[in-house]
Amino acid sequence: MATILIKNGTIVNEGVSLKKDLFLKDGYIAAIEDRIEMEADKVIDATDLHIFPGVIDDQVHFREPGLTRKGSIATESKAAIAGGTTSFIEQPNTVPNAVTQELLEDKYEIASKSSFANYSFMMGGTNDNLEEVLKTNPRNVAGIKLFLGSSTGNMLVDNEEVLEKIFSSTKMLIAVHCEDEQTIQSNLEKYKAEFGEDIPVSCHPKIRSASACYKSSSKAIELAKKTGARLHIFHISTGIETELFRNDIPLEEKMITAEVCIHHLYFSDEDYAAKGNFIKWNPAVKTADDRDKIWKALLDDRIDVIATDHAPHTLEEKSQKYLQAPSGGPLVQHSLVAMLEFVKEGKISMEKMVEKMVHNPAKLFKIEKRGFIRPGYFADLAIVDTDSPWTVTKENLLYKCGWSPFEGKTFSSKVIHTIVNGHLAMENGIISEKLAGSRLLFNR
Repeated sequence: MATILIKNGTIVNEGVSLKKDLFLKDGYIAAIEDRIEMEADKVIDATDLHIFPGVIDDQVHFREPGLTRKGSIATESKAAIAGGTTSFIEQPNTVPNAVTQELLEDKYEIASKSSFANYSFMMGGTNDNLEEVLKTNPRNVAGIKLFLGSSTGNMLVDNEEVLEKIFSSTKMLIAVHCEDEQTIQSNLEKYKAEFGEDIPVSCHPKIRSASACYKSSSKAIELAKKTGARLHIFHISTGIETELFRNDIPLEEKMITAEVCIHHLYFSDEDYAAKGNFIKWNPAVKTADDRDKIWKALLDDRIDVIATDHAPHTLEEKSQKYLQAPSGGPLVQHSLVAMLEFVKEGKISMEKMVEKMVHNPAKLFKIEKRGFIRPGYFADLAIVDTDSPWTVTKENLLYKCGWSPFEGKTFSSKVIHTIVNGHLAMENGIISEKLAGSRLLFNR
């Protein structure tokens, strides 16, 4: 494996930004010094560039197997690399659902032959697969995923006795999608009575309402406290939910943690008029006030992680009427540059952004030797020019679905190089066809 020397870059890591040189050898970070003069196979001049530990996205849907018309592990991991994301954790609602150990390993086998980024997959829980869930190996599987509200894939877990058994029977991290199904269905019937089959997409946050989210999240937290389960709540979308989480203890001591996604930080219900189904997600993008309260909770450490919930659907699917159009959208190519816009606006510091997008996912999932720029850690890096404007167009999208909610948006920052396990996976915006991704391992 080629050695790489990175000169004169500003390393953003563990709360500080310092100009240092980096030496990469055998897939690892070998040295970090003010000045390194060692010979290397490849020298990268990072003058005026920022060096981040590669983003770890703890929630993506790469659609393989079974839904490859929307995306595949190959196409979407390539998009991830283009955006500076070097590791991802993918969800079980593929076809077939990853709800047995055999089906879960099938996904790992696909990724071993096609992923450009490092990968892990969640084991899916259902109303009747507890025995399979309990076989999950905590060393090489990220966690257990439960849908406590229906979403893409029909994996709703609504049997309270089963839920309590899962929560009380495993020490693995349990990640949950929280929306109360009864509330959603009741709201849906109300809007169907008013609009028939032509419900406007602007009703989406009223159907999948704040109360639906809060009722489910609060119930999951109550159950976690009762059973001692390790609970991680995905994609917080409401201000009221942020009141459920703590910031008075270190992340490492938290048994209940929370994630927010890019779209809930970026969009509000005011954007449905222009974006329509292209910002239709579950849980829904809600009000500007919800967004403001989520930001506050992110910055004061009640919310621990920033992710994407990257979930591509075809343009044809998204162009249907509201009731037929599926929820979800592609984001993994643009998460880092979108957050850097908020850095430029002074909304979040660069160091805090790295904490939420990289350090905390590594800590929270106990990922082995990743998430930090440290000697002896895997060399997963994103090298970024924070003063290189570019505009999102269909021509520069790598998502298989071929669209983005950010089309037409000009970002100030551009990912120049991405390094995965010491391999230059993207150089000057050109992605190597060599597969460098590895299966993530966990210290537990």
